[in-house]
Amino acid sequence: MADVLAGDEPLKQLFAGLTEYTFQVDLGVADPPLIDYLSDLLVRFVRVDTIFGIRNSHGERLQQVADMLVEAGHRTDRPQRELHRHIGDFTLFYVGVFPEAVDHLKKRNAKDALLDYCEQGKRAYHKASELTDNEHRTEAGLFQRLSDEFELCSVGLAKVRQEWQRK
Repeated sequence: MADVLAGDEPLKQLFAGLTEYTFQVDLGVADPPLIDYLSDLLVRFVRVDTIFGIRNSHGERLQQVADMLVEAGHRTDRPQRELHRHIGDFTLFYVGVFPEAVDHLKKRNAKDALLDYCEQGKRAYHKASELTDNEHRTEAGLFQRLSDEFELCSVGLAKVRQEWQRK
């Protein structure tokens, strides 16, 4: 998996603490790899170029899940796995941290207005778990847990947002 941004140690510590507390204490989830992944997701997605880092074969930035799904159909093996992982991360981030942005899409004529981000996120993580090679076998279980527990993770991320807004 991609390294979390270098030089963002205070931010990483903040998100790690909030995520651990929220998931372990508030939600009763004792799954360190899952919690670490979600904390790292928050740090990675601080940067807009990470959120919208997927490009199509023409070099155009993909900003909607519908376009990412089309692009995933054109890729094979590891690039396809990474794209499905990104779709899962993207949808989980928006459903959990910025649900108002998802609601805003429903009011526009965006392609994503017709998509259920929860369902697409679950499918994407499941697909990423199936496409994991031997080198990344441990990630397969994590991606499957993200798929299975998508709603719980989104609730937890919403609680993390509430906590950081109180700070």
